[in-house]
Amino acid sequence: MFKLLRTEGKARRGEFTCAHGTVQTPVFMNVGTQAAIKGGLSAFDLEHIGTQVELSNTYHLHLRPGDKLIHDMGGLHRFMTWNGPILTDSGGFQVFSLAALRKIKEEGVSFASHIDGHKIFMGPEESMQIQSNLGSDICMAFDECVENPAPYEYVKASCERTLRWLVRCKAENERLNRLPDTVNPQQMLWGINQGGTYPDLRIWHMQEITKLDLPGYAIGGLAVGESTQTMYEIIEAVEPYMPVNKTRYLMGVGTPSNIIESVARGVDFFDCVMPARNARHAKLFTWQGAMNLKNAKYERDERPIDPECDCPVCRRYSRAYLRHLFKAEEMLAMRLAVMHNLYFYNKLMQRIRDAIDTGTFADFRATYSAKLEERI
Repeated sequence: MFKLLRTEGKARRGEFTCAHGTVQTPVFMNVGTQAAIKGGLSAFDLEHIGTQVELSNTYHLHLRPGDKLIHDMGGLHRFMTWNGPILTDSGGFQVFSLAALRKIKEEGVSFASHIDGHKIFMGPEESMQIQSNLGSDICMAFDECVENPAPYEYVKASCERTLRWLVRCKAENERLNRLPDTVNPQQMLWGINQGGTYPDLRIWHMQEITKLDLPGYAIGGLAVGESTQTMYEIIEAVEPYMPVNKTRYLMGVGTPSNIIESVARGVDFFDCVMPARNARHAKLFTWQGAMNLKNAKYERDERPIDPECDCPVCRRYSRAYLRHLFKAEEMLAMRLAVMHNLYFYNKLMQRIRDAIDTGTFADFRATYSAKLEERI
């Protein structure tokens, strides 16, 4: 499932294999929350911008169009015509961030849909059943994502409940994979480490969930209110307790610098809505730093977004043209900008992998970690 090829310091270069292909790591997963990249990119586009893994959301697809419909259509791969690996998150984060009214019990969580308010219950078994219907290659455990900061005793109780939920997730995932009508009987369950900003809880929780011997482990509950430095400190505290021969996933992170710094701390998988979201507001990433394409200084700028970029957008269009599209509120503006930003992220990961392969990651980090945070 995961093969560690080489290391440089804590940075890891590996290969992850699942039912729909082999992924070169470190990797950034392109987020298609509702089986589509916001901004008008299709599965065809993803194939041409270097995407290795697509990520979709259990909560949203359960609400619309319905996971049972997707099951009947042959699963998420056939439904969206994406033939590469897919990860589905458990829906836990959305339950706790979008649901206005929710009640947590040992069985699971009762909440109201953010779309029409109808009552829904989701627990470990329900989350596994939905993800099995979707047929993703990687399904994530159902957990509680606690806001940072939160009281120690609450976080401790939440960790203990999340651990009990994980045991139930594993049992249900194994049961579902044995059913004759399962879309993807090779679906893998990854556990999620929680514990807020408390290193002792994080370490205890990671030690406990690794006893279940799952194919991969994620660090969840970060980038939700704590400082960047605190996030790095939590990764550093947890990393020594993560299995060397299993994939490591930092959920919902982050900026190009966050990714470089987290790779340096031993992380393999990343996802974040930020590159696509920023692109839809004309905020684009380049190898010289970030830029706002709506600025007046780009009105007559004939250069591509990034002269160093070879994406389909930079090979063809000027800054002036894209700025015009944004000012005119043309849909094409968002599509082209999202395409560029996701290509940039995929290229960033390729350059990180190449640097680890050649033993030059420390130099790459020194050159780009701070630079990519700058504003042009």
